[in-house]
Amino acid sequence: MTITFLDGGMGQELVARAGKATSLWSVQALLDNPEMVTAVHNEYFMVGADVATTNTYSILPDRLEKHGLADQLEKLQNLACQLATEARDLNGKGIVAGSLGPQGFSYQPELSPPADMAAEIYSQICKIQANHVDVFIAETMSSVDQAKGALMGASGFNKPIWLALSVDDRDGTKLRSGEDLKDILPLLNEYKPAAVMINCSAPEAVSIALPLLSEANIPTGGYANGFVEIAKNFNKIGATVDLLKARTDLNPEAYANIADDWIKSGATFIGGCCEVGPAHIAELKRRFG
Repeated sequence: MTITFLDGGMGQELVARAGKATSLWSVQALLDNPEMVTAVHNEYFMVGADVATTNTYSILPDRLEKHGLADQLEKLQNLACQLATEARDLNGKGIVAGSLGPQGFSYQPELSPPADMAAEIYSQICKIQANHVDVFIAETMSSVDQAKGALMGASGFNKPIWLALSVDDRDGTKLRSGEDLKDILPLLNEYKPAAVMINCSAPEAVSIALPLLSEANIPTGGYANGFVEIAKNFNKIGATVDLLKARTDLNPEAYANIADDWIKSGATFIGGCCEVGPAHIAELKRRFG
């Protein structure tokens, strides 16, 4: 079985390196220090990642409008994609995955527009990214309708689509919306993404969720976060990530031990999300490469 090694978290890695958290999160680095974004991409490739995920998770109209940056969307999308492709080219190989973050806010699918409206926005973004990326990756999709909007919007560009779903940290059988994870299966059958993954959830929840996706008969994967929990007040645009605390029991070895369960359940994509950094990816590569 061939494993594709994803990269780790971008936003939290940038916050850690910058030494500050702002409400723009990972977009702040594109404005202040794009070289830092390049450095993170390069480091992930150096430790064994096969994929550079573009720093575009938060480059969405609703996020930018709140900060008076709505007119910068295309510029920022292009810049983030170019940084990822340049790192890939320097590495000599690899996949560039165009990140599509959740509209509304992370983990709050009820704030997302309905699928047909969301799809129009994602389609505009994919039109920009399509000039740069190898695959689209819709990340942290927390309800069936939210996932549908992303799949609709990313279709029609002749690019593979990876769908990454976020599940309840205490019950990996449920999406964060409260819907059963298996409710996503008809959507997977309809849109046939190239892979379905579980992301930005507790690693233990990923272990519960992945076997439930096996009957979709498409490649699966996992890339978990390292948060203690998602704070209740981390629930709207403008909230800063310093509201979220990192676990102290999830060093690279412990993370790889849990990822071993994912591989045993059939996962062929593994990596990390928030608070999972280059050292974790290096250990995954060492253990499973």
